[in-house]
Amino acid sequence: MTLPVAILVGGLAMRLRPLTEDIPKALIPINGKPFIAHQLELLKSRGISEVVICAYYRGEQIEEFAGDGSLFGLKVSFSYDGPEPLGTGGALRKALPLLGDAFFVLYGDSYLPIDYSAVENTFTNSGKDALMTVFRNRDLGDRSNVRFEDGRILAYNKMDRTPEMQHIDYGLGAFKRQALEAFPEKERLDLVEVYQALLLRGRLAAFEVHQRFYEVGSFEGIREMETYLKQKKEE
Repeated sequence: MTLPVAILVGGLAMRLRPLTEDIPKALIPINGKPFIAHQLELLKSRGISEVVICAYYRGEQIEEFAGDGSLFGLKVSFSYDGPEPLGTGGALRKALPLLGDAFFVLYGDSYLPIDYSAVENTFTNSGKDALMTVFRNRDLGDRSNVRFEDGRILAYNKMDRTPEMQHIDYGLGAFKRQALEAFPEKERLDLVEVYQALLLRGRLAAFEVHQRFYEVGSFEGIREMETYLKQKKEE
């Protein structure tokens, strides 16, 4: 595995208040330890060696916990938005000096137990500027936002959804540096805008995932995550 992973943890986690009034979402306790510990352990188990955490809300608490990553057998560094939130794309744009020429991107509330090396190989072989992982969820759990047919993404939109959209953005992306460099520095930017711009130019590859994802962005998601990890431990 060669690609580092950027984890986007800058959100305010308003849906989880009052749980997140004093701690960021990444530090929500899941089965006895902060969620980000589970995330980092999973990445290590999948062959990842380097992580860049893109932080904003209470990011210093996350840095105090994770440190340089040595506790998890990883190299961890931090990139901070600054006084104002930059959005998922803007935070990633700012972190480019730490990420190199190509990298994975993972949402800070996602737990994705998949084959990261297979995603990386598909991305590398595609020759595209970015890759989105997709999952056929048929509106289960969350509304579908991707039209995916014959291995290609034909449409992606979180606001204007159509019946042809049977897949969802799974939560793991891969990018070449130039895909983000095309956007201005230090400006607010959503990752959705980056994906849509790449799709319009025919520069977005796809990888279909067949395992469901887990997340801690909702109270229901937290309960499902706790159940999954408990069952996994008992296997």
